[in-house]
Formats: sequence, structure tokens, C-alpha cells
Amino acid sequence: MREPRARSKRDVLSNLVAGACAGAVAKSTIAPFDRAKIFFQVSSKREFSYRECFRFLRLTVREKGYRQLWKGNSATMVRIMPYAAISYWSNEHYKAYFKRETGHLSHGKRFLSGSGAGLTASFTTYALEVLRARMAIKPEYVSIRQSFKTIVRTEGVSSLYRGITPTLLGVSIYGGFSFYVFGTLKQMNPLSPGEPITLFYRVLYGALAGLCGQSISYPLDVARRRMQTGGILGDHLERYSTLRKTLTHIYRNEGLKKGLYKGLSLNFMKGPIAASISYTVFDYVNHLLVGKESV
Repeated sequence: MREPRARSKRDVLSNLVAGACAGAVAKSTIAPFDRAKIFFQVSSKREFSYRECFRFLRLTVREKGYRQLWKGNSATMVRIMPYAAISYWSNEHYKAYFKRETGHLSHGKRFLSGSGAGLTASFTTYALEVLRARMAIKPEYVSIRQSFKTIVRTEGVSSLYRGITPTLLGVSIYGGFSFYVFGTLKQMNPLSPGEPITLFYRVLYGALAGLCGQSISYPLDVARRRMQTGGILGDHLERYSTLRKTLTHIYRNEGLKKGLYKGLSLNFMKGPIAASISYTVFDYVNHLLVGKESV
């Protein structure tokens, strides 16, 4: 009785540590592109293109130095490490729960496990995401502590949860599709059936999973950014007070390509990179710690 319980605790700790490592490595790798994406997403006056994106990155380096590209990354690490740890652990927990019920994991239950993992992780770490977004676009927000005090003093505690509705909707979709696609592809290994999965295929399947999840949930990501930062860039806060108002305003005034899907092409570059790194690091660290990987 004691041995299965000890093994269970070891598995939980392994999932948490592996998830935290996966999130930290992936997010740090793509941090400059994340900063550029936020810069364009939060304003209706900035039109996105790869040329403008790299121009923004060059100007940032020229005027403020390379370190500025990772501004807010400390807040990202404070958020993403517990977020990724909870997300990966929750996914494994929900999968184990569904397996206990039926003895196997159906496609629908694999999707629900990923969706539940995204919801669980996002709800518990959301305030840190708001702080990161503010630090990425406003120079006066210089640290997590200072940003937190300023926002609470000037806007109230509720502002730390502005935009949580599209966030929860988005992560339930993203988490469901990305965990489902990666888990299914890894289990089937369609490009090399019957063979042990190699690093190349693991990275490729992770990239496809990230691409699929982000493409489907992207408009909610844009709405979330507007709601998180509305009112601090000269926009009228009332426009972004609810998810419905935010989506309607963006669609009517900016359209699909230049509004709800602004910056999506950048996600086609950074999203698969981040997802492939994250899933691969999680599996390898988990294997290193307990000798097994997620299925």
C-alpha cells in the first residue's frame, strides 16, 4: 500500500518539476517574439507585418539594448513555471482519472483532459499574466511588485482579472486541442509506425500540436490582450469591458485579418517552436526523473 502511494507522490512531483522546466525553457526561447506580438495585439492603430515586427525588435535593441527584448520575462517565469507545472500535472491527473473509469483513454477524454488542464492552470495563475502584459508594453511598470501595487492602487484588484473570460475559453480550446494532438500523434507515431518515437518526430508532433491549438483559439487571445491592457494605451476602456463588446468592436473596426487574427502569422513561427520545445522537455525531464513519459 505504501509503495503505490510513494510512487504516486513521486509521479506528481516529477510532473510538476518537468512541467515547470518545459514552460521556462520554451517561453524564454521565444520571449522576444512574444513581446513583439503583445506590442501589436494591444492597439488597433498598429498594423502587423513581419517587416514591422522585426523593425520593432531592431529599434528596441538599438535604443534600449538586447536585454529589453526579455523585459517582463521575470514576470513570465513567475507565471509560466507554476502555470506549466500545474498544466502538465493536471493533464496527467485527468488522464489517469478517465483511465480508471474505463481502462482506456478515448479521443474525447484525451481532449477533455487537456482542456481541463488549461483551465486549471490558467485560473490559478491569471493575475501574473496581467502583470506580464503590462510590463511588456509600459515602461513605467518595472517590476512585478511595483506593477502589482500600481495596478491595485489605481485600478483596483478586479483589474488583475480583467480578460479572464476569453482566457479561460481560449485555454480550454488550446489546451484541449494541443494536448490531444500531441498525445494522439505520439501514441500512433504515424510517420514511423511500430518504431520507437525519435527526437525529430517528438519535436515535429509538438510543433503540429501547438500550431493547431493556437490557430483555433487565436481570436480569444487578441481579445484577452485588449481587455487586459484596455485604458492604458489611449483606448476607451468601455470598448473592452466584456468579451462580447471586445470581439464585436475589433471585428467591426479592424476586421478579421487586421484585427482578430492580427499577428497570427508570427504565431505560425513562434508557436510551433515553443510547443515542440515544451512537450519535448517535459517528456525528457519526466523520463529522467521517474523513468517513464506521458502517454
